[in-house]
Formats: sequence, structure tokens, C-alpha cells
Amino acid sequence: MAGRWVPWLVIGLWLALAVVMVPLSGKLSSVTTDRAVDTLPAGAESTKVAVLEDSLPGGEDNTFVFVYHRAGALTDADRATVQRHYNTLAKRYPPKTAAAGEDDDDSPTRLSTDRQAMVFTLDVSTTHGAPEALVGPLRDAAKDRPAGLQLEVTGPAAIDGDLDAVFDGIDLQVFLTTVIVVTVLLILTYRSPVLWFIPLVAVGAAALTSMATVYLLVKGFGIVVNDQNSALLTILVFGVGTDYALLLIARYRESLHHHENVRVAMVHALRGAAPAIVASAATVVAGLLCLLVADLNSTSGLGPIGAAGILCALVAMLTLFPALLVVLGRRIFWPAIPRFNAAVEAKPGLWGRLGTAISRRRWVATLGSLGILGVLAIGLSGNTGALREQDQFLSAPESVTGFTVLRQHFPELGGQPMTIYTRPAYQDQILDVVKRTPGVAQAAPGETSGGWTDISVFPADAPDTAAEYDTIKRVRTAVHAVNGAEAIVGGPSAENLDTEVTTSRDEKLVIPLVLAVVLIVLGLLLRAIVAPLILMATVIVSFAAAFGGSVFVFDTILGFKGVDYSVPLLAFLFLVALGVDYNIFLTSRAREETVRLGTREGMLKALSATGGVITSAGLVLAATFAVLATLPLVMLIEVGFLVAFGVLLDALLVRSVLVPALTLLIGRRMWWPSRLSRPVELPDDRRPLVDDQEPALQR
Repeated sequence: MAGRWVPWLVIGLWLALAVVMVPLSGKLSSVTTDRAVDTLPAGAESTKVAVLEDSLPGGEDNTFVFVYHRAGALTDADRATVQRHYNTLAKRYPPKTAAAGEDDDDSPTRLSTDRQAMVFTLDVSTTHGAPEALVGPLRDAAKDRPAGLQLEVTGPAAIDGDLDAVFDGIDLQVFLTTVIVVTVLLILTYRSPVLWFIPLVAVGAAALTSMATVYLLVKGFGIVVNDQNSALLTILVFGVGTDYALLLIARYRESLHHHENVRVAMVHALRGAAPAIVASAATVVAGLLCLLVADLNSTSGLGPIGAAGILCALVAMLTLFPALLVVLGRRIFWPAIPRFNAAVEAKPGLWGRLGTAISRRRWVATLGSLGILGVLAIGLSGNTGALREQDQFLSAPESVTGFTVLRQHFPELGGQPMTIYTRPAYQDQILDVVKRTPGVAQAAPGETSGGWTDISVFPADAPDTAAEYDTIKRVRTAVHAVNGAEAIVGGPSAENLDTEVTTSRDEKLVIPLVLAVVLIVLGLLLRAIVAPLILMATVIVSFAAAFGGSVFVFDTILGFKGVDYSVPLLAFLFLVALGVDYNIFLTSRAREETVRLGTREGMLKALSATGGVITSAGLVLAATFAVLATLPLVMLIEVGFLVAFGVLLDALLVRSVLVPALTLLIGRRMWWPSRLSRPVELPDDRRPLVDDQEPALQR
């Protein structure tokens, strides 16, 4: 940035890049997918069923269940209406086979034993559209019915349609909400009418570039991007990019006091801030890329997606953002313009006073911090069971309430149907084995095509319960035991079971890998062994506390019925990779200051210099993830709250109190085996000031 023309060149290159990338960023939504075949575990049995269904003539069916009921017994007019609705819909969407669950007399509709409800199943080929496009018209087509006759359209496809409706327009909603949140926080942070706009422009450019980059990755490498990962991409780029901006502005403001030329000041600011920013980005990218070893497609896809977003944020905040600041000069800080050689009022400062207090009561600070984290971790004893798909909605839609009504009047049809594919020669044998399997309420043969025949199986237990999952496992064991038969078992609940099992397996593989990779990055950055181990230990304890405190809130306050199976792995990744950032910002500055001040004063100087900016960065990052908590889906609320809470714990307690206290307790051994662990400590009366702006810290 030292050359007069360099900032303008950088801005020009970004404008040229925008011409190419902005149109591509708008295409990302066209390649996002939430189809089961794309997001299921790569090698799971339910995935094989989904792939086979897609390959057979007519494609996969969307199964809708129409449940009609009345407080008293159904009238003749009610029954006639149900039959009329079925006839109309069957003409519009011709079924490939007889409806599952029909009576022995081959009637397409079924009357409950209490005579208060009727049901029919409609299988609609995917050639007619996706579930979210079908569920609305199907409900509208059945509106013409007698007064008092209630109807819920439910079934696997209806649940998928209602779930997809939650994600409809989510990218734009998350983007706009995040922009508003970041804007407000930047205005409050800088109290300047113009400065807040520059980080926002740079982060916005990074976000659009990342969306275009991910689109190109999808087209070039077939990476799976679902709506959830697309929303997380926006959150990551805005949160991390704003953090980098805050750190660089703090260094730049310091540098402007010592250098008259703004370009020279920016060069010095970049030399001071860039190593920590690059190390932070490297840590997050390395952690995200560990997801590539996951077997769940939606999880493994988040790795390169998130890594692309972090890299775009890094490049934008170290090129475009500094260039904009240099071109606009000192006046961008108005009204608090930093002056060259300006006298700075001597005052202790909040973080300086905190550092002094920690230094005097190191054991109290350490044990007190660990005590708070330990109390929060007790929350892990609460309800950490897996969240059922039907409990994902903040407000239960018609498809969820319909399952409740279905179980009340048709207990034998209360579970989501399994689909078994086998060869035609073994259909009768497989059907007989399945009917004798405990937990199976009903099984019916389907059609034969492409060398395969399908069987629909209804479990007796409620969907996504442990009992239903046990039935699925028993059915799989039974059909696999049939000699010579090729039989695979899938369906919505089988997909959820396989996803939960695969996620548990992925956790055992990804979590240790993330810890190892982050530990290596920290070791290379700090050129030490003890410090990285201490920092990783604090991050792990912080994660346990954040998870425990969040489970208490989910269970006791919000009344959620469990934790989504994907939340622990996502939260661990974000909190370890992002939470360690603040320790990197602090300890890299402490290492820099330790060279000339010694361990004690180096840490206190680092805390004093970085306390305000890291706290601001933590608030911004927490607020961006908290945006997810505004969406009407329990899984996103859980991820947003947990990560936001964990980031605040890291920024306000772990980095501000625990890490400084541990560093002061361990002393120069913190930096072993680097040369920093063997400095010549100055006597107390010869030690320099902790901060030349905060003489009250002098001993």
C-alpha cells in the first residue's frame, strides 16, 4: 500500500472481479438442493433406495396422506366427499399402484374403527413437481367439504414440503438480517457516521464473491449445497470478515498516531495484524476442510463451502478493505480523527485495570473462570436426545398435526412407511418375512419395473422414535437373512436413522481430526508446545460449558424436545475453529510484546491493546450467528444460539480472564520450547510500562 497508485489498482481489480462474480452469485440458489438422494449418507442403505427410485421409470413418488375426521361419527356426506376428493386427485395424479393401507375390498379409502376418520394415500410422481410445489395445490383441491369435516394433509412428502417452505427465501432473509445486525453493531462500535460503511462494503464484496465461488465449485466438482449450508455461508463470511475488519482498524488507528503518511501507516498496520488474521483464517479453513472425511453429504459439502467463504473474506479484508481506508484517508474516522503525534490522555482503561486485577489474583481468576464453565457444563446432563423430524418446527404445521390425528384414529398407520426393493422372484418370500417381523403393522406389495419390485411397510410406532428405529433395524436384519435375495430398505424414517447413525460416526472421526489440525496450526503460529495445548484445553472446556448452558435453555426455557443430530458437530467445529481465533489474536500479540517486555508485561500489554477490539469482534460474530435464531426451525435456532453463546463465553471469559490468568501462572514456560521461554526478566523497578497510554499499570 506504500505506492500512491497501489490502492487504486486494488480497488480497480475488485471492480473488475465484481463484473464477473456478481452475476454468478445470483445463480447459487439454482444449484442448492435438499433432495434426499443428494444429502443422505453416501454409502447408506436408504441412499441406495433413493437412487434406485430415481432411476426407475416414473421416478420417485411423493407420498401424501389425507386424514379426514369429525368430532362425532362421519356422515354419509363426509364419506362421499372423501371418495370424491380421491377420485379427482387420482385423475390428476394417476397412481402407479394401489394406495397403501387400503381395505381388503380394494377401496382406495379407509374408515377408522371408531368411525370418526377416513384416510387415503396419494402417491404423486416427482415428474409432477417437488413436495413444496405440490402440497399447497393438494390442500387447496380438498377445501370443498361439509362444515365440520376436518382435513390434514400429512405424510412424508407433506413434511418435506412444509420443511422446504421454511427455507423458501431464507438466503435473502439471512443476508438482509445479517447486514442490518452488522451495520447497527459497527455504528455503535465506531460512533462514526461513515466509518461503519467501509467494512460493510468490503464484507459484502467478500460475501458475493464467496457465493459465486461456491457456485463454480458446485458446477465444477459436484459439491452438495443445501439451503442450510447456503445460510451458514452468509453468516460465516459476515461474522469472520467483520472480525478481521475490527482487528485491522484497531491496528491502523494505532499506527496513524505514529506515521503521518496514511499509506505507510497502513503498511505497518498490516504487518502487525495480518499474521494473526491469516493464522485465524488458516485455523478455520483447516477445521472446515476436516469435514471432507465425513460420510454425510450435507456435512462434507459444508467443508469446501465454508472454506471458500473464509478465504474470500480473508482476501477482501486484506486487500480491498485496506485500499478503501487508504484512499479515504484519516477523515474516514471523523469525528474522532487519529492525529499524528497527538497527545493521548493518560488513563488506566478498562482492560488495563482488568489485567492488573488478574495479575494480582491469578489463582482466583483461574479457579473462578473454571468454576463458571464447570457449572454451565452441568447442563449436559439434560435432554440431549435426538430431535425428531416432526419436532423441528417452531410452530407445528399441518403435516405434523396430521400425524397426531392419524395415530389417534389409525394406530396401525401411525409410522412413516418404509420402502423395500427386492427382485420379483423373492417378493412373496420377503413380504412374508416382513409381515412376521415384530413392530410391523402392515405390509403391502407394490409394482414391478426395471427388474425390481417394491413393498410398502408401515411400522406400528410413531415416526422417528427409538421403537420405530428398532423396527427398521429388525426389518433390515430379516430381509438380509433371506438367502439369495437382493433386498434394500429405505424410506423417510430409514433415511433419518441412517443420517443419525452416520453423523454419530462422523463425529468420532471429524472431532479428533479438527483438534489435531487446529493444534498443529497453533503450534506453527506460536512456535511453542505448551501454549497451543493450554489454548486447546480452554477451548474444549468452553465448548462443554456452552453446550451445557444451551441444553439447559433448550430444555427448560424453550421447551425443545431434543437436540438435532447435526448440532453437536457443527457447533463444535464453529466454536473450536472460531473460538480459538480470539486466543490467536491475544496470544500472537502477547508473543510479540513478550520479546521486549517479558512474559508478564507482554500479556498485560496484549490484553490492554486487544481487549476492546476482541470483545467487539466477539459481539459481532455472536450477533451474526444469533440471526439463525430468528428462523422458525428448531435446528437453526439451536445452532445459532449455541454458537453465539459459545463465542460470547470465549470472548468475554475465556480470552479475557482464563487465558491471561493461566499465562501469568505458567510464566515463561508458556512459550516452551521457543527462546521466549528463556528471557532475562527485568527487576520490578526497571520494568517498562504495560501501556504508554496507561501509566497506572506501572508497578
